[in-house]
Amino acid sequence: MQDQSPLIFAAGLILAYAALAIMVSVVFKARSVPLSRRRPEEAAVHSSNLTRLTDHAVHTLNQGLRTRGSGLLSREKLDSAGLKKQPGDYLVMAGALTFVAVVLGFLLAGPFLSVLMLLVAPVGLLLFLNLLVSRRRKKFDEQVADSLQMLAGGLRAGHSLLRSVDAAAEENEAPMKEELNRVVNETRIGRDLGESLGEVARRTNNEDFASITRAIEIHREVGGDLAHVLDNVSETIRDRTQLRGQVRALSAEGRISALVLMALPVLMFIGLTLFNPLYSKVFLTTFPGFLMILAAVVLLSVGGFWLSRLIKPKF
Repeated sequence: MQDQSPLIFAAGLILAYAALAIMVSVVFKARSVPLSRRRPEEAAVHSSNLTRLTDHAVHTLNQGLRTRGSGLLSREKLDSAGLKKQPGDYLVMAGALTFVAVVLGFLLAGPFLSVLMLLVAPVGLLLFLNLLVSRRRKKFDEQVADSLQMLAGGLRAGHSLLRSVDAAAEENEAPMKEELNRVVNETRIGRDLGESLGEVARRTNNEDFASITRAIEIHREVGGDLAHVLDNVSETIRDRTQLRGQVRALSAEGRISALVLMALPVLMFIGLTLFNPLYSKVFLTTFPGFLMILAAVVLLSVGGFWLSRLIKPKF
Protein backbone atom coordinates (compact mmCIF):
# COMPACT_ATOMS: atom_id res chain seq x y z
CA MET A 1 0.00 0.00 0.00
CA GLN A 2 2.86 2.35 0.73
CA ASP A 3 4.34 1.65 -2.73
CA GLN A 4 1.17 2.85 -4.39
CA SER A 5 0.89 6.11 -2.41
CA PRO A 6 3.28 8.09 -4.68
CA LEU A 7 1.29 6.95 -7.71
CA ILE A 8 -1.97 7.99 -6.10
CA PHE A 9 -0.45 11.34 -5.17
CA ALA A 10 0.80 11.92 -8.71
CA ALA A 11 -2.55 10.90 -10.23
CA GLY A 12 -4.36 13.24 -7.89
CA LEU A 13 -2.12 16.15 -8.84
CA ILE A 14 -2.62 15.45 -12.54
CA LEU A 15 -6.39 15.37 -12.15
CA ALA A 16 -6.33 18.56 -10.05
CA TYR A 17 -4.25 20.39 -12.66
CA ALA A 18 -6.64 19.20 -15.38
CA ALA A 19 -9.59 20.59 -13.46
CA LEU A 20 -7.77 23.90 -12.97
CA ALA A 21 -6.98 24.03 -16.70
CA ILE A 22 -10.67 23.57 -17.54
CA MET A 23 -11.62 26.32 -15.08
CA VAL A 24 -9.01 28.74 -16.45
CA SER A 25 -10.07 28.06 -20.03
CA VAL A 26 -13.65 28.96 -19.09
CA VAL A 27 -12.77 32.06 -17.08
CA PHE A 28 -10.40 33.58 -19.61
CA LYS A 29 -12.36 32.60 -22.69
CA ALA A 30 -12.51 35.61 -25.00
CA ARG A 31 -15.72 37.66 -24.95
CA SER A 32 -15.21 38.97 -28.49
CA VAL A 33 -16.28 37.34 -31.74
CA PRO A 34 -15.17 33.69 -31.69
CA LEU A 35 -12.12 32.75 -33.69
CA SER A 36 -14.18 30.24 -35.67
CA ARG A 37 -16.19 33.14 -37.13
CA ARG A 38 -13.26 35.49 -37.71
CA ARG A 39 -10.69 33.01 -39.08
CA PRO A 40 -12.20 29.54 -39.59
CA GLU A 41 -8.99 28.07 -40.99
CA GLU A 42 -6.96 29.16 -37.93
CA ALA A 43 -9.62 28.04 -35.50
CA ALA A 44 -9.37 24.50 -36.78
CA VAL A 45 -5.61 24.55 -36.21
CA HIS A 46 -5.32 26.31 -32.85
CA SER A 47 -8.31 24.89 -30.93
CA SER A 48 -7.13 22.07 -28.69
CA ASN A 49 -9.05 18.99 -27.66
CA LEU A 50 -9.50 20.41 -24.16
CA THR A 51 -10.96 23.64 -25.57
CA ARG A 52 -13.37 21.76 -27.82
CA LEU A 53 -14.41 19.49 -24.96
CA THR A 54 -14.98 22.47 -22.65
CA ASP A 55 -16.97 24.40 -25.28
CA HIS A 56 -19.12 21.36 -26.01
CA ALA A 57 -19.80 20.80 -22.30
CA VAL A 58 -20.68 24.47 -21.77
CA HIS A 59 -22.98 24.48 -24.81
CA THR A 60 -24.77 21.33 -23.62
CA LEU A 61 -25.21 22.69 -20.11
CA ASN A 62 -26.56 26.02 -21.39
CA GLN A 63 -29.12 24.23 -23.54
CA GLY A 64 -30.21 22.05 -20.63
CA LEU A 65 -30.55 25.01 -18.26
CA ARG A 66 -32.42 27.01 -20.90
CA THR A 67 -34.89 24.16 -21.28
CA ARG A 68 -35.41 23.75 -17.54
CA GLY A 69 -35.88 27.47 -16.92
CA SER A 70 -35.24 28.99 -13.51
CA GLY A 71 -33.26 27.24 -10.80
CA LEU A 72 -30.39 27.68 -8.36
CA LEU A 73 -28.08 28.75 -11.21
CA SER A 74 -30.37 30.42 -13.73
CA ARG A 75 -29.66 33.32 -16.04
CA GLU A 76 -31.80 35.56 -13.83
CA LYS A 77 -29.76 34.65 -10.76
CA LEU A 78 -26.50 35.45 -12.56
CA ASP A 79 -27.94 38.76 -13.79
CA SER A 80 -28.84 39.64 -10.20
CA ALA A 81 -25.23 38.92 -9.21
CA GLY A 82 -23.87 41.06 -12.06
CA LEU A 83 -22.18 38.11 -13.79
CA LYS A 84 -22.04 38.23 -17.56
CA LYS A 85 -21.32 34.66 -18.62
CA GLN A 86 -23.81 31.88 -19.26
CA PRO A 87 -24.84 29.43 -16.50
CA GLY A 88 -22.98 26.58 -18.22
CA ASP A 89 -19.67 28.41 -17.82
CA TYR A 90 -20.13 28.69 -14.08
CA LEU A 91 -21.29 25.09 -13.76
CA VAL A 92 -18.07 23.94 -15.40
CA MET A 93 -16.06 26.22 -13.10
CA ALA A 94 -17.96 24.93 -10.04
CA GLY A 95 -17.34 21.33 -11.13
CA ALA A 96 -13.63 21.98 -11.60
CA LEU A 97 -13.29 23.68 -8.21
CA THR A 98 -15.25 20.90 -6.52
CA PHE A 99 -13.06 18.27 -8.15
CA VAL A 100 -9.89 20.05 -7.00
CA ALA A 101 -11.28 20.29 -3.45
CA VAL A 102 -12.15 16.57 -3.44
CA VAL A 103 -8.69 15.55 -4.68
CA LEU A 104 -6.91 17.77 -2.15
CA GLY A 105 -9.16 16.49 0.64
CA PHE A 106 -8.33 12.89 -0.28
CA LEU A 107 -4.59 13.62 -0.41
CA LEU A 108 -4.61 15.50 2.89
CA ALA A 109 -6.88 13.39 5.10
CA GLY A 110 -8.31 10.45 3.20
CA PRO A 111 -11.76 9.50 1.91
CA PHE A 112 -13.81 11.19 4.64
CA LEU A 113 -12.46 14.67 3.98
CA SER A 114 -12.87 14.16 0.23
CA VAL A 115 -16.55 13.24 0.69
CA LEU A 116 -16.97 16.21 3.02
CA MET A 117 -15.40 18.54 0.45
CA LEU A 118 -17.70 17.07 -2.21
CA LEU A 119 -20.64 18.28 -0.12
CA VAL A 120 -19.17 21.52 1.19
CA ALA A 121 -17.65 22.93 -2.01
CA PRO A 122 -20.91 23.27 -4.04
CA VAL A 123 -22.71 24.70 -1.01
CA GLY A 124 -19.89 27.20 -0.48
CA LEU A 125 -19.99 28.27 -4.13
CA LEU A 126 -23.76 28.72 -3.95
CA LEU A 127 -23.39 30.80 -0.78
CA PHE A 128 -20.74 32.89 -2.54
CA LEU A 129 -23.16 33.51 -5.42
CA ASN A 130 -25.86 34.57 -2.96
CA LEU A 131 -23.32 36.89 -1.33
CA LEU A 132 -22.63 38.55 -4.69
CA VAL A 133 -26.37 38.99 -5.25
CA SER A 134 -26.82 40.51 -1.78
CA ARG A 135 -23.87 42.92 -2.17
CA ARG A 136 -25.05 44.08 -5.59
CA ARG A 137 -28.58 44.67 -4.37
CA LYS A 138 -27.32 46.57 -1.35
CA LYS A 139 -25.21 48.87 -3.53
CA PHE A 140 -28.17 49.35 -5.87
CA ASP A 141 -30.32 50.37 -2.89
CA GLU A 142 -27.83 53.07 -1.97
CA GLN A 143 -27.91 54.53 -5.49
CA VAL A 144 -31.66 54.73 -5.96
CA ALA A 145 -32.28 58.09 -4.27
CA ASP A 146 -29.48 59.93 -6.11
CA SER A 147 -30.48 58.36 -9.43
CA LEU A 148 -34.06 59.47 -8.92
CA GLN A 149 -32.87 63.04 -8.28
CA MET A 150 -30.86 62.93 -11.53
CA LEU A 151 -33.92 61.65 -13.37
CA ALA A 152 -36.10 64.47 -12.04
CA GLY A 153 -33.41 67.03 -12.92
CA GLY A 154 -33.29 65.74 -16.50
CA LEU A 155 -37.06 66.08 -16.83
CA ARG A 156 -36.93 69.66 -15.53
CA ALA A 157 -34.25 70.43 -18.10
CA GLY A 158 -36.70 69.50 -20.86
CA HIS A 159 -35.42 66.03 -21.77
CA SER A 160 -37.70 63.13 -22.51
CA LEU A 161 -38.09 60.33 -20.00
CA LEU A 162 -35.89 57.93 -21.96
CA ARG A 163 -33.19 60.57 -22.43
CA SER A 164 -33.30 61.34 -18.69
CA VAL A 165 -32.83 57.66 -17.91
CA ASP A 166 -29.88 57.56 -20.30
CA ALA A 167 -28.33 60.64 -18.67
CA ALA A 168 -28.80 59.13 -15.18
CA ALA A 169 -27.05 55.97 -16.41
CA GLU A 170 -24.08 57.98 -17.66
CA GLU A 171 -23.68 59.76 -14.31
CA ASN A 172 -23.90 56.61 -12.18
CA GLU A 173 -21.64 53.69 -11.37
CA ALA A 174 -22.37 49.98 -11.46
CA PRO A 175 -24.80 48.40 -10.74
CA MET A 176 -27.20 51.30 -11.38
CA LYS A 177 -25.33 52.20 -14.56
CA GLU A 178 -25.65 48.65 -15.89
CA GLU A 179 -29.35 48.38 -15.09
CA LEU A 180 -30.31 51.76 -16.59
CA ASN A 181 -28.23 51.11 -19.70
CA ARG A 182 -30.07 47.83 -20.08
CA VAL A 183 -33.40 49.67 -19.81
CA VAL A 184 -32.35 52.14 -22.51
CA ASN A 185 -31.12 49.40 -24.85
CA GLU A 186 -34.26 47.30 -24.40
CA THR A 187 -36.49 50.32 -25.02
CA ARG A 188 -34.62 51.24 -28.18
CA ILE A 189 -35.20 47.79 -29.67
CA GLY A 190 -38.95 47.95 -29.02
CA ARG A 191 -39.66 46.87 -25.45
CA ASP A 192 -42.02 48.98 -23.35
CA LEU A 193 -40.25 51.32 -20.93
CA GLY A 194 -42.52 50.37 -18.04
CA GLU A 195 -41.82 46.67 -18.55
CA SER A 196 -38.06 47.26 -18.58
CA LEU A 197 -38.20 49.33 -15.39
CA GLY A 198 -40.41 46.71 -13.72
CA GLU A 199 -37.92 43.99 -14.69
CA VAL A 200 -35.14 46.00 -13.00
CA ALA A 201 -37.23 46.24 -9.82
CA ARG A 202 -37.85 42.48 -9.84
CA ARG A 203 -34.21 41.64 -10.63
CA THR A 204 -32.85 43.85 -7.83
CA ASN A 205 -35.73 43.10 -5.43
CA ASN A 206 -35.95 46.81 -4.66
CA GLU A 207 -39.26 48.17 -3.36
CA ASP A 208 -38.18 51.78 -3.84
CA PHE A 209 -37.47 51.27 -7.53
CA ALA A 210 -40.81 49.48 -7.85
CA SER A 211 -42.46 52.62 -6.44
CA ILE A 212 -40.67 54.70 -9.07
CA THR A 213 -41.89 52.33 -11.78
CA ARG A 214 -45.49 52.61 -10.58
CA ALA A 215 -45.25 56.40 -10.42
CA ILE A 216 -43.97 56.54 -13.99
CA GLU A 217 -46.71 54.18 -15.21
CA ILE A 218 -49.42 56.26 -13.52
CA HIS A 219 -47.99 59.45 -15.03
CA ARG A 220 -48.01 57.90 -18.50
CA GLU A 221 -51.72 57.12 -18.09
CA VAL A 222 -53.06 60.29 -16.41
CA GLY A 223 -50.35 62.88 -17.16
CA GLY A 224 -49.10 65.63 -14.84
CA ASP A 225 -45.78 66.94 -13.59
CA LEU A 226 -43.62 63.81 -13.39
CA ALA A 227 -40.62 65.73 -12.02
CA HIS A 228 -42.67 66.89 -9.00
CA VAL A 229 -43.97 63.37 -8.42
CA LEU A 230 -40.43 61.96 -8.54
CA ASP A 231 -39.28 64.59 -6.05
CA ASN A 232 -41.93 63.44 -3.59
CA VAL A 233 -40.98 59.80 -4.14
CA SER A 234 -37.30 60.72 -3.68
CA GLU A 235 -38.03 62.37 -0.34
CA THR A 236 -39.90 59.27 0.83
CA ILE A 237 -37.05 57.01 -0.30
CA ARG A 238 -34.48 59.12 1.57
CA ASP A 239 -36.55 58.87 4.77
CA ARG A 240 -36.77 55.08 4.35
CA THR A 241 -33.03 54.88 3.73
CA GLN A 242 -32.31 56.87 6.88
CA LEU A 243 -34.60 54.61 8.92
CA ARG A 244 -32.95 51.54 7.41
CA GLY A 245 -29.53 52.87 8.45
CA GLN A 246 -30.73 53.42 12.01
CA VAL A 247 -32.09 49.87 12.20
CA ARG A 248 -28.81 48.45 10.90
CA ALA A 249 -26.87 50.45 13.47
CA LEU A 250 -29.06 49.17 16.30
CA SER A 251 -28.75 45.57 15.11
CA ALA A 252 -24.98 45.72 14.52
CA GLU A 253 -24.21 44.19 17.93
CA GLY A 254 -26.37 41.17 17.13
CA ARG A 255 -24.65 40.64 13.77
CA ILE A 256 -21.18 40.78 15.33
CA SER A 257 -22.24 38.36 18.08
CA ALA A 258 -23.58 35.94 15.49
CA LEU A 259 -20.34 36.16 13.50
CA VAL A 260 -18.24 35.46 16.61
CA LEU A 261 -20.41 32.50 17.63
CA MET A 262 -20.16 30.98 14.14
CA ALA A 263 -16.41 31.52 13.72
CA LEU A 264 -15.28 30.56 17.22
CA PRO A 265 -15.60 26.72 16.91
CA VAL A 266 -13.89 26.68 13.51
CA LEU A 267 -11.02 28.92 14.62
CA MET A 268 -10.55 26.96 17.83
CA PHE A 269 -10.35 23.67 15.90
CA ILE A 270 -7.81 25.14 13.45
CA GLY A 271 -5.75 26.59 16.30
CA LEU A 272 -5.68 23.33 18.25
CA THR A 273 -4.70 21.44 15.10
CA LEU A 274 -1.78 23.79 14.47
CA PHE A 275 -0.50 23.73 18.06
CA ASN A 276 -1.07 20.05 18.77
CA PRO A 277 -2.08 17.75 15.87
CA LEU A 278 -3.00 15.01 18.32
CA TYR A 279 -6.18 16.90 19.21
CA SER A 280 -7.50 16.71 15.63
CA LYS A 281 -6.25 13.17 14.97
CA VAL A 282 -9.25 11.69 16.75
CA PHE A 283 -11.66 13.67 14.56
CA LEU A 284 -9.90 12.92 11.27
CA THR A 285 -8.97 9.26 11.70
CA THR A 286 -11.81 7.60 13.66
CA PHE A 287 -15.44 6.96 12.81
CA PRO A 288 -16.81 8.65 15.99
CA GLY A 289 -14.68 11.67 15.09
CA PHE A 290 -16.23 11.77 11.63
CA LEU A 291 -19.69 11.65 13.18
CA MET A 292 -18.82 14.48 15.58
CA ILE A 293 -17.55 16.66 12.72
CA LEU A 294 -20.71 15.95 10.72
CA ALA A 295 -22.88 16.80 13.72
CA ALA A 296 -20.91 20.00 14.29
CA VAL A 297 -21.41 21.06 10.65
CA VAL A 298 -25.15 20.38 10.84
CA LEU A 299 -25.56 22.21 14.15
CA LEU A 300 -23.51 25.18 12.96
CA SER A 301 -25.59 25.38 9.79
CA VAL A 302 -28.88 25.31 11.69
CA GLY A 303 -27.59 27.79 14.26
CA GLY A 304 -26.29 30.12 11.55
CA PHE A 305 -29.64 30.07 9.76
CA TRP A 306 -31.47 30.76 13.03
CA LEU A 307 -29.17 33.65 13.92
CA SER A 308 -29.51 35.13 10.43
CA ARG A 309 -33.29 35.24 10.91
CA LEU A 310 -32.99 36.84 14.35
CA ILE A 311 -30.68 39.66 13.25
CA LYS A 312 -32.57 40.50 10.04
CA PRO A 313 -35.34 42.90 11.07
CA LYS A 314 -38.07 43.76 8.58
CA PHE A 315 -39.89 47.07 8.52
